[in-house]
Amino acid sequence: MPYANDVDAIASLLKQNPTWKSIKPEDAARLRAQNRFQTGLDIARYTARIMREDMAAYDKDTSKYTQSLGCWHGFIGQQKMISIKKHFSSTKGRYLYLSGWMVAALRSEFGPLPDQSMHEKTAVPSLIEELYTFLRQADSWELNHLFRDLEEANKAGDTARAKELETRIDNHETHVVPIIADIDAGFGNAEATYLLSKKMIEAGACCIQIENQVSDEKQCGHQAGKVTVPHADFLSKINAVRLAFLELGVDEGVIVARTDSLGAGLTQKIAVTEEPGDLGDQYNSYLDGDEIAKAEDINNGDVVIKQNGKLVKPKRLASGLFQFKPDTGEDRVVLDCITSLQNGADMLWIETEKPHVGQIAGMVNRIKAVVPDAKLVYNNSPSFNWTLNFRQQVFDAWKEEGKDVSAYDRAKLMSEEYDNTELGQLADEWTANFQRDAAREAGIFHHLITLPTYHTAALSTDNLAKGYFGDEGMLAYVAGVQRKEIREGIATVKHQDMAGSNIGDDHKEFFAGDAALKAGGSDNTMNQF
Repeated sequence: MPYANDVDAIASLLKQNPTWKSIKPEDAARLRAQNRFQTGLDIARYTARIMREDMAAYDKDTSKYTQSLGCWHGFIGQQKMISIKKHFSSTKGRYLYLSGWMVAALRSEFGPLPDQSMHEKTAVPSLIEELYTFLRQADSWELNHLFRDLEEANKAGDTARAKELETRIDNHETHVVPIIADIDAGFGNAEATYLLSKKMIEAGACCIQIENQVSDEKQCGHQAGKVTVPHADFLSKINAVRLAFLELGVDEGVIVARTDSLGAGLTQKIAVTEEPGDLGDQYNSYLDGDEIAKAEDINNGDVVIKQNGKLVKPKRLASGLFQFKPDTGEDRVVLDCITSLQNGADMLWIETEKPHVGQIAGMVNRIKAVVPDAKLVYNNSPSFNWTLNFRQQVFDAWKEEGKDVSAYDRAKLMSEEYDNTELGQLADEWTANFQRDAAREAGIFHHLITLPTYHTAALSTDNLAKGYFGDEGMLAYVAGVQRKEIREGIATVKHQDMAGSNIGDDHKEFFAGDAALKAGGSDNTMNQF
């Protein structure tokens, strides 16, 4: 409802309740405008629609891919969206990513943990709720400034300015955007996955990403030791997430099915199979093993399966895990992806060992031959050495073309000496174009960096500490932080305002009128900015 209409409606309501006479309709309408979303489910339904619309737009035009950055604190997510609105005027196509890696490393009560699902599962919905609390506060903060300006315009009798501000208020774009939330491997069985999914959705999640690893053996996607589960096990968890969405009325909720099969050489158990060629049989066909010629070849504790019409003893490790045949990762990825899309998933996530458009496209094209509208969420991971990877890709391309590469040492291409070379500059160009190229050629709808602010926080802290505790002293902060905040228009330079001081002052005036004791007077040093 437009602000002016809401003022009129509330004024009518106040007339019906004479004991509410000290309430100003403008104040109540303002509070409503500054708090658009009442519950996490309101947010989940709203952002799910946005994400579905974006997915449909990408299907028509692959240049309309989306992006996000990973967050480990509400303030980080809030500042990202404020920055996006500042620089690009709109949040369209920009989301947030909730990384299980960062929850484990930064949010667990146990302290820093590896990405192995050892952190408290409740930390995940808590972070979603926190992120949306800060995003909603960003709405309130931005609108508060507009409402203050509106009051000044009305006091000055500037009707044109007042009308322009009311239009901006009525058309305000929220900072609330979709969050792609990492549920790891579900933190247990399908029931555990369902229960945690409900908590995440109630907190505001419209999109849940789940991987096909074993919950109690879960590893980071870019580390060794990954163990996958048979498709039936994974599909039961996809069903659990979908039912959680449907139960809570988030019918457009999005499920991203992640496969770690490219780098996973192990499985915890042999799949159940009813007949040759069924899904369980296909999964088992990739198990490495030795053909059994006679009963004496079977030792105590061995497992024997029928594979391609022959009896085979799968290779079993001391851990009890079974081993896949070498060089079957891509085939298993393709089977995983097709199976997930045909059984309830909306999008895919293929965890790879390097950012290579050709490699990703090779798998995606096989998937699209069966599911034409297949779309990916892709991890632009800090676990990749991007500089080295793309320089090596250029080196290899040049070598294949017959170009002389004798001036370059492939193994040492990370070296600074190559920064301003033709190879180094072309590699940077390929890196800059990676997301555009992969969206067009490899079906990637959403590009994300899982844990960027883990690295930016460490880097900026290192730079500040080096100067502050060194010869620069206070100048390290002033020149390296505050002066840049002022000149680049970073909202946090007025940290009292960003934290809600002006909002609080205005509320005090709503509640107590002229008796309000406010913090924003002439003695507030924030006025120096």
